[in-house]
Amino acid sequence: MLTPLFLKLTGRAVLLVGGGPVATAKARTLADAGAAVTVVSPELTPELTALAAAQGWPVRARAVAPSDLDGAWLVIAGAPPEINRQVAAAAEERRIFTVSVDDPGNSSAYGGGVIRRGGVTVALSTDGEAPALAGLLREGLEALLPDDLASWLDEARRLRTAWRSTAVPMAERRPLLLAALNRLYESREVARG
Repeated sequence: MLTPLFLKLTGRAVLLVGGGPVATAKARTLADAGAAVTVVSPELTPELTALAAAQGWPVRARAVAPSDLDGAWLVIAGAPPEINRQVAAAAEERRIFTVSVDDPGNSSAYGGGVIRRGGVTVALSTDGEAPALAGLLREGLEALLPDDLASWLDEARRLRTAWRSTAVPMAERRPLLLAALNRLYESREVARG
């Protein structure tokens, strides 16, 4: 069984092993997260080369070495399975979580299907066993989420602040939030009316 987490990677060292299209896609996500990435691969896609240059990331144009993992908070391996296996072993020795893309046997963590809308992040996983299914489920869930999710989050933040200052018990907060969100929904429907 997996334990889902959301990682704060801003400014934290992340090693990205691989330079192909898979690693390039992961690099975009790491850039959005503000991670301090080091890229290690004998070859890089032009897009990854440009992204690394724009982000100021160091690029080591060679095969990965175990010492490349020193100081990393997380390793993303988007390389062939034999390289991912080496990276996973070096990471295990250093107690660093490793995401080996589309290679669950060499992973200690998995990326999920992710939806980001209006300040809300939803992620789901198939334990690394069926990434395509995770993608389909993500698309289905995305269609169900309201377009104005940001206003829901704003209301939840506002209410949380008020509830904390007046010591509203946790058990009472969810029904109060649901009622407030229903009022938002009703006012939106009246405005469309």
